[in-house]
Amino acid sequence: MALSKKINASIQTLLPHHLLSRLMQLFTESTFEPWKNFAIKLIIKHYQVNMNEAINSDPTSYSHFNAFFTRTLKPGTRPICRESHAIISPADGAISQIGTIDNDQIIQAKGKNFSAKTLLGGDPATADIFKNGQFVTIYLSPKDYHRLHMPATGTLKEMIHIPGRLFSVNTATTEAVPDLFARNERVVTIYETESGPMALILVGAIFVSSIETVWHGVVTPPSSKTIRRWHYPDNPPILKFADEMGRFNMGSTIIVLFGQDQMNWLTELKAGENIQLGQQLGVAYEQ
Repeated sequence: MALSKKINASIQTLLPHHLLSRLMQLFTESTFEPWKNFAIKLIIKHYQVNMNEAINSDPTSYSHFNAFFTRTLKPGTRPICRESHAIISPADGAISQIGTIDNDQIIQAKGKNFSAKTLLGGDPATADIFKNGQFVTIYLSPKDYHRLHMPATGTLKEMIHIPGRLFSVNTATTEAVPDLFARNERVVTIYETESGPMALILVGAIFVSSIETVWHGVVTPPSSKTIRRWHYPDNPPILKFADEMGRFNMGSTIIVLFGQDQMNWLTELKAGENIQLGQQLGVAYEQ
């Protein structure tokens, strides 16, 4: 591993992650026009954001930076694959890793794995339903659309907020920090689909000011010192294929899990590949 990556990881370990993220929230929700217009234009220029895709293409008309960051897209901007049994990407981004869960182990980076049980909050019963299943980790950069959608139709069974650190989730940090995704603060959502269980894990990161879902609203902040769980035994939310399910207020990573013998990823997909919301990633087996 390059020395620069080790130094970067060491510095991040010392940083007050949550304090910096709360300060970022103040900046991103500021309505002070000179600041928010400067920040929005800077991101557009630096990351070459295509504002022609947005319903609101005028950068100065957004009430604050976060409204721009979570902007809605024009209908049809992201074609949705409608092939029978298709599993689609829940977001714009880049595939960090994709493959099969080895018993309980998920690939984080070359030579580094982490535990699905820890990722999902430590409950063995929850982890067991994804044992030897499939996973994909998708990293969202600042240029990407930051709303998250359903890879398949699902009935919500449980939501779990797991407190933790807020390391960066870029490539350099995932290669340097052990168990990164199982250490960062995250929101786990678990569904039942026609082909079996599915989990969407929204992983926080430094400068991610909040994570929210469409049925709950903002989940974090505030954070907590203990795991929080919500169950939906009566009239659970049903989220349709490609429906919006949540968003990151600033960028981060989403991890998708499926159970064993439930689906397969397309063989041509590889780590590092850029993908878009609605693009086919896999095929679910008929049950």
